[in-house]
Amino acid sequence: MPAANDSGLYIGLISGTSRDGVDAALVSIEDHRTDLLHALCNPYPPAIKAELDAMLATGQAPAKGRAAALDEQLGRFFARTARELAEQAGMELRDITAIGSHGQTVWHDPDAEHPVTVQLGSGPVIARATGVRTVADFRSADLRAGGQGAPLAPLLHRHLFQSVDEQRAIVNIGGISNITVLHHDGNVSGFDCGPGNCLMDAWINLKQGEDYDAGGVWAAGGNIDEALLESMLADPYFERPAPKSTGLEYFNLDWLATWAGEWSGTDQDVQCTLAELTARTIANALPREPAIERLLVCGGGAHNAYLMFRLARQLPDTVVESTNGLGADPDWVEAILFAWLAHERLEGRAQDTGPITGARKPVLLGKIYPQPV
Repeated sequence: MPAANDSGLYIGLISGTSRDGVDAALVSIEDHRTDLLHALCNPYPPAIKAELDAMLATGQAPAKGRAAALDEQLGRFFARTARELAEQAGMELRDITAIGSHGQTVWHDPDAEHPVTVQLGSGPVIARATGVRTVADFRSADLRAGGQGAPLAPLLHRHLFQSVDEQRAIVNIGGISNITVLHHDGNVSGFDCGPGNCLMDAWINLKQGEDYDAGGVWAAGGNIDEALLESMLADPYFERPAPKSTGLEYFNLDWLATWAGEWSGTDQDVQCTLAELTARTIANALPREPAIERLLVCGGGAHNAYLMFRLARQLPDTVVESTNGLGADPDWVEAILFAWLAHERLEGRAQDTGPITGARKPVLLGKIYPQPV
């Protein structure tokens, strides 16, 4: 098996709340520079996707036996994705310093009596299957320190996008939207502000059989149902102070069904209104003083032209643009995050997540699984 090395090359792996596959990024980290070298998305086989969907549909934490079987299966799939990434980049796995794998979240309840977060995709399996030391389980230490365990993206956002010239915020619009505010003084804050694509994806899948609303075209052809929108905006989550985090356990079709009596328009109007809910909750979550001068958008939502248009309408005095404008492909920022966090963990640097997650003290994020001897 390959030995550990200090090539400065890392692989980051994550599957987000959309559960469509594994995003993988090959990253060079050296002299405070973090550069994306190659990336790919490896779609889940139908059997894995179906098992994940069924597990989440129960509305409760997965049974240990069922989770253990899928944990190993996903570990093998994540490992295969890392191998394919290295091959496409013309490298061998022995060239890689470490793999940082977030895994697949199947349950996240930081506010329970006994807080819990469950990410599947076994770190030991990935290390064995690739022969590369692997850092995984990034959220548990933060949870044990009294934090929400999420979001972690603000840590990388500060590294990549901090500016002394303007007040910036970053929003990652995946299934859930999470916001990072980069303050002029170098401090960072962030939290999950609510649904990103999850409700839009679920609704168009239910009504049109599509996985997502490409470009927001279906939403753009509808009308905003103001009564429905105002009812949804009254949900207590949006008024909760940070730190806070959420997931598909909360924002799902069952949540949407609780407002069924409020809408009077067409299915397309509901899609339009869900896009407006995402745009409005992001805009409402941003600080007013000092005002945000530039909002950078990453994640799948950056490709939803209608959603980007509605965000810009909500924030007329703010430049709203994709992170592409600063040289970071919006599709790969989260995968880069876990490559970078693996590097930080191997360097032994504790992360001060207090202003983001509410953790009581800086913590070392991630468990290290050495490559087999």
